[in-house]
Amino acid sequence: MAEPAAPGPWQTARVVAITDETASARSFRLALGRPTPHRAGQHYVVRLTAPDGYTASRSYSVASAPSDDGEIELTVERLADGEVSTFLHDGVVVGDELEVRGPLGGWFVWDGDRPALAVGGGSGLVPLMAMLRMARSRHLDDRFRLVASVRAPDALYYRHELPGPDTSIVYTRQVPGGEGRPPGRLRADDLAGHVRPGATAYVCGSSGFADAVTDLLIGLGMPATDIRIERFGPTQ
Repeated sequence: MAEPAAPGPWQTARVVAITDETASARSFRLALGRPTPHRAGQHYVVRLTAPDGYTASRSYSVASAPSDDGEIELTVERLADGEVSTFLHDGVVVGDELEVRGPLGGWFVWDGDRPALAVGGGSGLVPLMAMLRMARSRHLDDRFRLVASVRAPDALYYRHELPGPDTSIVYTRQVPGGEGRPPGRLRADDLAGHVRPGATAYVCGSSGFADAVTDLLIGLGMPATDIRIERFGPTQ
């Protein structure tokens, strides 16, 4: 695959598929008018323009693995007072066109060249899913591990695809039947078996989650310089 280019101007993308991930999260698969290769962990900006010229734009992480098919998948959480997320959930159907710009971001990315441990909370799983999908498609399973922290089974993004031998799921409030671990926040022993020498950690979630996970990783002996953090706040 060609090296990712610098983000270009705005372009038109056509919605080719919409998938419900949870009751409040939806994935939009977009066919880019001008395909631009992305790296796992990058994001795109979506811009909406009203008839009167008013514009609103928000950044959304790419959940799909890097590919040459000219398509990307963005997962969007619907917020009750979010003008962009609400429009995407309530007003966009397959066949519609959106304005997008990207890919953006060059630090929180994984190219598969070294071992990685990804730890995500809630919607912070989105860019990490791009990494997981890339690892599986390129048979890099021995280099990548993902630990997902989620409130309850029905809040888990990509719940039909994410589980596997390369992932661990920690439920903080409600566990599914047959789950041996009681509900509770992420602990050091949830991560200890996945920390390897020479690995890079990718932590994505709320500020509180990112800080707590960083402390756990450092306590397990991972150098702070090997930890990359993406803090997620509400994206309206």
